[in-house]
Amino acid sequence: MSRSILIAGLLAATFSTGFAPAPAMAEGVSFDASWATQRFSLFSSNKYGFKGNSMSIASDGSVSLAYARVKPGLWAARSAKWSWAVAQSVPVTDLGKKGGDDRNASLYFVFLPQAEAEALGAKADVRKLLTSTSARVLTYVWGDNRKRGTILASPYLGSRGKTVLLRPAGTGSFSESVNLAADYKRAFGGTPGALVGLAVSADSDDTKTAILASLSGLSLN
Repeated sequence: MSRSILIAGLLAATFSTGFAPAPAMAEGVSFDASWATQRFSLFSSNKYGFKGNSMSIASDGSVSLAYARVKPGLWAARSAKWSWAVAQSVPVTDLGKKGGDDRNASLYFVFLPQAEAEALGAKADVRKLLTSTSARVLTYVWGDNRKRGTILASPYLGSRGKTVLLRPAGTGSFSESVNLAADYKRAFGGTPGALVGLAVSADSDDTKTAILASLSGLSLN
């Protein structure tokens, strides 16, 4: 199964649940045992460290995904804040093209309509979920070198995913605050459904370089 199919299927399968979204309250996201990882190669994978409110990321010519469900009480969240830092960076790549699209870090926000989430169920087979056209994924990325806020079509998720560029490839430490509802409208039109899942990835396999990064203080509101 290709990396694009794995990403699309894994996100849909992981974040399908049967709870109705409640009004969101600001709450920090813990990087704890609720997070799981998915490798895309038998021979290489990123290394993630989960500790309280922070996640460390090490990538050496590799790519993989860490993911978790959002608590039902935060399904109505429409904004997010976090800090991230990169001590070792991949070079500039074109994140609008499949292949060669390495990036220091990506933070995924996965939305599903409530009715679709209930219908799919948490235990549905990944391959069956690939036919769903209802999932929408906003991905905020540290990579590329275009203007902040640029929205690109996802080369892996098709019409279901959009990439929002926040930081160009390089090192540093920054705090981010994003309006999920506004970015969703720019990316897809309309209003988002329930925010049912989060994922983090780093990608250095195409350029065969290395990444040392961290993400902390993630909160939803």
